[in-house]
Amino acid sequence: MAAPGAGATAAVEAALSASLVAMVGRFTKAEEHAELVREIVAAADAQRDACLGAAADDEAAFSAVAEAMKMPRGTAEEKEKRRRRLSEVQLDATRPPLAVLASAGELVELARRVLPIANRNLVSDVAAATAAARAAATTARLAVEANLAGIDDEAARAGLVSTVAVVEDLARRADEIEAEVRTMMHG
Repeated sequence: MAAPGAGATAAVEAALSASLVAMVGRFTKAEEHAELVREIVAAADAQRDACLGAAADDEAAFSAVAEAMKMPRGTAEEKEKRRRRLSEVQLDATRPPLAVLASAGELVELARRVLPIANRNLVSDVAAATAAARAAATTARLAVEANLAGIDDEAARAGLVSTVAVVEDLARRADEIEAEVRTMMHG
């Protein structure tokens, strides 16, 4: 039985972020910014769909890891075959959360772009979108890191560690947007 793990959770968090960005755009009626708003809404909708797809992909990857864990390990040959298979499926299992991490970065950027033109009644939703994107990114990082120890390919592991290092910058950018929103709301 497959159960969604951290990667699927990250994907849903990112999809929620995308939904908020798109909603803010849809309620932003600044005619002089109509083209930009359409672009932001379309990009956010595409990210939402991609993230929901990543949730399904993560569930499939999680199932593959669970199946590999069940492989026999009674003999040295069986143990080696199981180890190789686990390495392969754990590397594959990093792909959905890596896609979510990329989406989260794009969503923070979309939130930054929509904030100056957003309906003032919805700026808190922009901050909520960045908070959800931050949560998605940190959760995606955890999902990737959970698989590192089982991956044999040292270059792949190093690449994954390097890739998830962007989370700190993403979180900083999300925090800056939230601070800006709070200033807008509280003066």
